[in-house]
Amino acid sequence: MNFSYWELKEWFTNVDFTVVGSGIVGLNCALQLREKHPKAKIIILEKGMLPQGASTKNAGFACFGSLSELIDDLNTHTEEEVFSLVKKRWEGLQLLRETLGDKNIDYQQNKGYELFLTTELYETCLEQRVAINQLLKPLFSSDVFTIEENKFGFQNIHHQYITNQFEGQIDTGKMVAKLLEKVVSSGIKIINNIQVEQFIEDNEQVEVQTNQIAFNTKKLFVATNGFANQLLKENIQPARAQVLITKPIKDLHIKGTFHLDKGYYYFRNIDDRILFGGGRNLDFKAEETTEFGQTTLIQNKLEELLKTTILPNSKVEIEHRWSGIMGVGNQKKAIVKQLSNNVFCGVRLGGMGVAIGSLVGKELAELIN
Repeated sequence: MNFSYWELKEWFTNVDFTVVGSGIVGLNCALQLREKHPKAKIIILEKGMLPQGASTKNAGFACFGSLSELIDDLNTHTEEEVFSLVKKRWEGLQLLRETLGDKNIDYQQNKGYELFLTTELYETCLEQRVAINQLLKPLFSSDVFTIEENKFGFQNIHHQYITNQFEGQIDTGKMVAKLLEKVVSSGIKIINNIQVEQFIEDNEQVEVQTNQIAFNTKKLFVATNGFANQLLKENIQPARAQVLITKPIKDLHIKGTFHLDKGYYYFRNIDDRILFGGGRNLDFKAEETTEFGQTTLIQNKLEELLKTTILPNSKVEIEHRWSGIMGVGNQKKAIVKQLSNNVFCGVRLGGMGVAIGSLVGKELAELIN
């Protein structure tokens, strides 16, 4: 592109901090950098027209893990590690609410419900419910997981739910829009439709090479989560999540956030519609992709569960489908670290971006003095 002297001077000269990715982590990182360095020149690079990845494509669950998910985590993590994961997710949610305000993100605490397709999984959860509640008691001071009857009339499931009284929900579009507003009003520049191809570091600075321009920055922060392997060599895999939403449904009585099959399926009522996503477990390998899109296998399963379990006695029409790209790995802990003298990363949010994204962004910014 043919840049003018003014454009080069204003946007790409004497850059102190460059953040790659304008999702929840990148935007929070930039805000924290501004707070600590009020006179710094900060730019954010975003490859999409809107934030790509998962920040505005997720279901808007303000959650920290269903009971079956936490039990599953105990197979690969110690009790201390699982407690730490939940603690960070809970603290991240409080930071999100504090930063943006509940009204601005349409935060509602309508409880979370785990549904069970099999009695076996329900009984496993029931057996360990007391122990998990005890593990989390220092954080919440009361039982997190309780039992309720099937008050919403779902079918082909066990007749009882496991309920999480502390779970909430947000509007992720409003969340990111408010973050963008705060970032821009603080004098941080966001450049969209620009893709970082590589970076080269010397002792004093980093040369950022993009598909539009190459420029230098003093510090580089990578916050691209599921796309991180395009720039970094870290233990992280992309994981696509497919979602659909129905047309408005009259007298839709479902309220709260709902988990099914160890959290691999999830749904909620938004604007009198059912937003329903998941199914990655049907074909993990195919969903390890950075390509947006849908597959017949997963979309058919979502529609089947929608019509047989969630709304079995209603006429349901699908209005829209989309997908988002998460970052996952063999450990649930996010990767927040200094990679070299002037390069840092905050990635691998494990599908918990709403919960931990604000905190990861803050921790990423705090890696420098």
